[in-house]
Amino acid sequence: MLKTLSSLIDRLSEALFSIVSWFTALMVIIMFCIVLLRYGFNMGSIAAQESITYLHGMVFMLAIAHTLKINGHVRVDILYQRWGKKGQAWVNLIGAIFLLLPVCSFIIYISWEYVATSWSYFEGSREAGGIDGVFLLKSLIPIMAILLLLQGVSESIKAINIISEKNNGR
Repeated sequence: MLKTLSSLIDRLSEALFSIVSWFTALMVIIMFCIVLLRYGFNMGSIAAQESITYLHGMVFMLAIAHTLKINGHVRVDILYQRWGKKGQAWVNLIGAIFLLLPVCSFIIYISWEYVATSWSYFEGSREAGGIDGVFLLKSLIPIMAILLLLQGVSESIKAINIISEKNNGR
């Protein structure tokens, strides 16, 4: 049952990543249009400029769990690479239990009121002609923490499976 849960969480991360990865291409296209309009036709759009910020935020906040899944985060532990699968699994499990999961839980807790306040008056851009969706952008904070927490649970399950296997290396 735990392997099924881990697989389900991994599929969620992969699905989100496959959608969000297209946002980078969209950012390039929008930025090209902004530059073309500004320097070619002396026209500008605050909403178009803000859309870059929104897309950039979505790329990082919604793809962070996938980065953890593929082990793409920065690792500064010089001993980790020398340890076998079981040793690495222990480091991953301890790191998830004592660092990742508590930090994600804290982010969810601390950001909840901040986001709820923003939603209470549908906070919009401070710029005239901007995107009236700042409350949506702020919602990415707890969503990111929830996705990262779920992926941390999945990685913990994988680590427990590796630790509990026999003859899988030291």
